Amino acid sequence: MTEDDKKLSSKPRSRRNFLGRSLTAAGAAITAPSLLNACQNRNDPDSAVASSDGEITRELNINGQSQTLMIEPRVTLLDALRETLGLTGSKKGCDHGQCGACTVLIDNQRVYSCLTLAVMQDGKAITTIEGLADGDTLHPVQTAFIDHDGFQCGYCTPGQICASVALLDEVQNGEVSYATPDLNSPPQLATLSEAEIKERLSGNLCRCSAYNGIVAAVQQVTGQTPLPPAASG
Repeated sequence: MTEDDKKLSSKPRSRRNFLGRSLTAAGAAITAPSLLNACQNRNDPDSAVASSDGEITRELNINGQSQTLMIEPRVTLLDALRETLGLTGSKKGCDHGQCGACTVLIDNQRVYSCLTLAVMQDGKAITTIEGLADGDTLHPVQTAFIDHDGFQCGYCTPGQICASVALLDEVQNGEVSYATPDLNSPPQLATLSEAEIKERLSGNLCRCSAYNGIVAAVQQVTGQTPLPPAASG
């Protein structure tokens, strides 16, 4: 036994000393990863740069443009879009992934932006409602929503439109849904049934109940002739 060991063993053992050493060890375990990451960030120019208040830098591709954001890792994509970039088209409804008002497209797939973190979107193409139009030319889905009054208050409309755009891509890619009668025979846009449309948009709620207009808008974009409101039920 060394002299240092003798000194340590000769100290009175108490509950206070035990707790103090335990807390010191726990603190070291908590701070060590953060210190390691900070060192890695300084040595690696390609890694995210962390600020003193926990924010990190991320490059996001939003509506075809690169955006540099300094954000906390816990910030949702929805809050980054609305609060940091001023893209308020995506709406915060339930903030729990239940209403679909915040739906955006990430790599052409619909995503609830309130349930995904902004820092996770590096290298992905994000499209919001603001990025669907080509200048003054509206996206065909946007035009169809206007033609068939697919909205009332309009709060859920950005999410409904983004989800409808994704729906068209999903059908073209041969994806089936719970409403598809034959899973070996994916539906085609020209023959997409009303039941298919409603099922595929069931994750987007409209408290104004403008569902008939929304279905008709999707039918118009698929090349079908929408039924009159009274006949569509």
